Amino acid sequence: MLVQLSIHKPKPEYETDLIDSMHRFGAALKEKPGLIGVHTLKDMDEGRLFGLAIWETEDAMIAAAPAMMEATKNDDFELWEAEPMSGYQLTEV
Repeated sequence: MLVQLSIHKPKPEYETDLIDSMHRFGAALKEKPGLIGVHTLKDMDEGRLFGLAIWETEDAMIAAAPAMMEATKNDDFELWEAEPMSGYQLTEV
């Protein structure tokens, strides 16, 4: 199992744009082989947004990479985010 985790800090005026982007990202993955689940989550205290994708294997995630990139290729993350996104690929230990 491989977990992709992205952490975003949106500027308040662009929160909806960023959430829409994350939903497009998730929709592009919904039917990809090896995807266990994909979620967009919000921390209610700090307003950070979390993208969570859970994959059966790393190979499945790599095969879906073109769809991920295509879904968000025109999104202006530099404008929308208050700080750079943090991204992680996590495995069980």
